[in-house]
Amino acid sequence: MIDIERRDVLAGLASSAVIASTTTGTAQSVPAGGSFTGKTVIVTGGTSGIGRATVQAFAAAGARVAFNGRREALGREVEALVRAAGGEATYVRSDVRVADDMQRFVAATVERYGGLDVAFNNAGIDYPPAPIADTTIESYDDLVATNLRGVFLAMKYELPHLVRSRGAIINMASIGGRHAFPNIAGYSVSKAGVIHLTRTAAQEYGKSVRINAIAPGAVETPMLERVRRDWKVTTEQLVAPYPMQRAGTPAEIAAVVMWLTGAEASYVSGQVIGIDGGDLP
Repeated sequence: MIDIERRDVLAGLASSAVIASTTTGTAQSVPAGGSFTGKTVIVTGGTSGIGRATVQAFAAAGARVAFNGRREALGREVEALVRAAGGEATYVRSDVRVADDMQRFVAATVERYGGLDVAFNNAGIDYPPAPIADTTIESYDDLVATNLRGVFLAMKYELPHLVRSRGAIINMASIGGRHAFPNIAGYSVSKAGVIHLTRTAAQEYGKSVRINAIAPGAVETPMLERVRRDWKVTTEQLVAPYPMQRAGTPAEIAAVVMWLTGAEASYVSGQVIGIDGGDLP
């Protein structure tokens, strides 16, 4: 499928809702009558990085947000920040690798808020780089279980509700799912799988649910900190192939997620949106 032009994405951002700051950890005020008022949003992996930014951004735009993650202390922190700003968010401790957990998470969201309109299936992990022969079976299986199976499980339980609401899904892929990079086979395979899972789902549910994926490049998150440490590289070295010559921010990714799930993107489905400073596949 043909990727939507980046200029169209940037044009849509002009009408996106206010994005919450995640670098300071401060609560952001919720504007009255935000663009997602009355909508219910699920975010997987919402305790840090891009997930955290997106939870805060949707809440700042008036949405009721349910999010999950395995780290309860961080989950409660994000929940408290949103509520202190006058927003609505509920943290549910659950693991995207576990079917019962995901079924319970989605069910709890629908029970609390009365339905579901948007899902951002963001949860993901990485491991230190290693060539295939030196990659442990355990790390490979964990990458695929979290990054790919976790998206499948999320969609499995979200879709019946999103069909009813004629909602939208955004899945978290990666530049690593579009390019072949050495020493990250498990991560790349899992993210490439997300791309094809997204396109398959968009074919199956296109009449009622818009389903897209995003493929970020380097973004200033805790994962990027680990990449710099494990690969022994600087940010400048990582972004050298990018025409923009910089890493992205979680707020910039959240803005694209919100645009893709909003009315401005009503004819966009089955696409993989690169958010990578201009780096082309």
